[in-house]
Amino acid sequence: MKTLSQESCEACRVDAPQVSDKEMNNLMAEIPDWRIETRNGVRQLERGFEFPDFAQALAFTNRLGELAEAEGHHPKLITEWGCVIVTWWSHKIGGLHRNDFVMAAKTNQMFAPTSE
Repeated sequence: MKTLSQESCEACRVDAPQVSDKEMNNLMAEIPDWRIETRNGVRQLERGFEFPDFAQALAFTNRLGELAEAEGHHPKLITEWGCVIVTWWSHKIGGLHRNDFVMAAKTNQMFAPTSE
């Protein structure tokens, strides 16, 4: 069975279903450091990543931006000294799709080498 980080994003349509509560709970087990935030009635995945300085935070932001472009799915990124806050949700459906969990897992994988 593939892990989330091994999957690719699928094209998301306006009528695509949001993840169910049961599916969301199962998917969250693969990305336990992420949290669900609700803003203006829209559920989103969010996690902060810490770095020793601004240069490394910015480099992570740029690498994540390249991944987002390649996958055709784009997060909200807040980059500041020593921290990058990443927020994933599917704008077209106004909530969470499996793609968001896939990208959260890929984000974790991208961060792992720099966190040791």
